[in-house]
Amino acid sequence: MSRTSSARTTAVVPGYSQLMRAAEAMAPLVEAEAAEAERLTHMTDKVVAEFRSAGLNCLLTPKELGGAQLPYSDAMRIVEKIAHADGSTGWCLMVECVMGGSMGSMLPQEGAQAVFGNGADIIAAGNGVPRGFAREVDGGYMFKGNWSYGSGIHHAEWIHSGCFVMDGDKMRMLEDGAPDIVLMHHPRDTITPKGNWDTLGLRGTGSYDYTLTGGEIFIPRHMTYKFNGDTPKRGGIQYSAGLVTITTWGHTSWALGIGRRTLDELAKMSHGRVDAFGKMTDSAAFKQKFADAEAKYRAARAFVYDAWGAVDEAYANGREASVQELACIRMAMKHLHNVISENATFAHIASRGVSLRPGLLQRCYRDVHGGTQHILLADEIFQECGRVMLGAIGKDARWTMFGVHG
Repeated sequence: MSRTSSARTTAVVPGYSQLMRAAEAMAPLVEAEAAEAERLTHMTDKVVAEFRSAGLNCLLTPKELGGAQLPYSDAMRIVEKIAHADGSTGWCLMVECVMGGSMGSMLPQEGAQAVFGNGADIIAAGNGVPRGFAREVDGGYMFKGNWSYGSGIHHAEWIHSGCFVMDGDKMRMLEDGAPDIVLMHHPRDTITPKGNWDTLGLRGTGSYDYTLTGGEIFIPRHMTYKFNGDTPKRGGIQYSAGLVTITTWGHTSWALGIGRRTLDELAKMSHGRVDAFGKMTDSAAFKQKFADAEAKYRAARAFVYDAWGAVDEAYANGREASVQELACIRMAMKHLHNVISENATFAHIASRGVSLRPGLLQRCYRDVHGGTQHILLADEIFQECGRVMLGAIGKDARWTMFGVHG
């Protein structure tokens, strides 16, 4: 399939109800294509085309660019639905929505026109965590580097790459002591994917490493924005916290879906299963542990939607989310991943060999433990949440991607 597929839409994306109906209608296709995506190590053309046709890539893209710009909780429910159908596909969908929200809100006008000029439905991929190096020149930057985990890069039209800004051979440092990091946005034909996605989980995401085809290339300033602290150019107050809210939203949305599917598959498998100790559903120990797993998942999900409800309410009322409210969404993300990891391990052990073989329960186990490896789940970020909740911060404290300054 061409990366500029005829499935691309230039129309304004529908609202929540229509998008949710589209996701529900698409779930059987997503599940049916999941095994082929794992074989290919990237999403199938068929699923990508359906996402584009329905406008699902545009859940968080600003309305000024033709996107849906849904409240975060509404967009979360849609990605949760797709991640329940398949972990890898849900992961790629949340990446596209993160890209649409971040690029759409943060790129300067000339850059936004270059990326979104033909409509909100774009496919972007890459890694914003700085693995490259940029030097400032007239009108922009020269940059180079090697990046990992470019989820969805097989079908991408645009690449998003994080770089440290260098002054000679030294990193440029900001006033708060953090390194100066800039995000580059460049066409797909500027990179070479390494095709090296042979992993335990999330095998269908095509999260290949990549490098620049030309070694070092020029990027105009209007195709860049800063990793921390840049002011959103469009979309309003919903994007005021920048990448902190958008990326936290993405990983949380995905974890909700795959976490639910893990328990659903375990329950389905348990019915009618008999071994030397009798029926699985007659086991008091299994029933107790399953109830515990359900309680933990449901409690974690409730925390997620409570925390995001507060953030959505703040934005709806025209105020920025507080440092404490942002700490809660980050705590909820980490806590949810801890719970689904524990539950997936329980499901794997309780199945007594079932998940050793290929199947949905095994795929859930692998995908969950693939998702828990992301840097946004680092203990160091969770520790910063603790600092916020203790009140051990200054009055001007603010969140960055990896911690609180102040």
